[in-house]
Amino acid sequence: MPRKPRSYLPGTPAHVVQRGHCRQAVFFGDSDYRAYLRWLAEGAAKHCCAIHAYVLMTNHVHLLVTPASSGAIALTLQYIGRRYVPYINHAYDRSGTLWEGRHKGCIIDSERYLFACMRYIELNPVRAGMAARAVDYRWSSHAANAGECPDELITPHALYDGLGDTPDERRIRYREMFDAALEPHQVRNIRVTVQSGTPLGSKGV
Repeated sequence: MPRKPRSYLPGTPAHVVQRGHCRQAVFFGDSDYRAYLRWLAEGAAKHCCAIHAYVLMTNHVHLLVTPASSGAIALTLQYIGRRYVPYINHAYDRSGTLWEGRHKGCIIDSERYLFACMRYIELNPVRAGMAARAVDYRWSSHAANAGECPDELITPHALYDGLGDTPDERRIRYREMFDAALEPHQVRNIRVTVQSGTPLGSKGV
């Protein structure tokens, strides 16, 4: 039976997840994370995807992306894969697949969900016990969104820009969102919708 295609809408944010094959590691050293981010930046620029948040975990990746066209996300991930997989196979003398089939993803159709998704993504290392705070994890967008250091990969969403009249106000209000953890039902709903590809609206979070 044919697989249900991932459906994305131009100008609408989407939460995208790509996992390693059989949940195996896809990053093995700092140079791997840097290589992936370099090709993510190139692919996103080439195919017109705005990256609002990301986290690179040991065996999977989360992205919050607004595509300019319905096929832009898939093309961006293909761009990365065609470079990153050969790079890993050569660097670590391995062969075969790296990623778990196709990526998972869902569109975001509520203003409330955008920030919940950003928090979900950037708090992944905290939930996994890899960092005490989101800002302590190197391979995510949190330091940029919270104003700790710049990241040219990140394009602020209009709702982020609406957090304050100045960059400092926006950063302070963004950091305040991380004073409390996500509610369990929020985490559950985000996981379910991205796995199934079901849009998550105002009733989901």
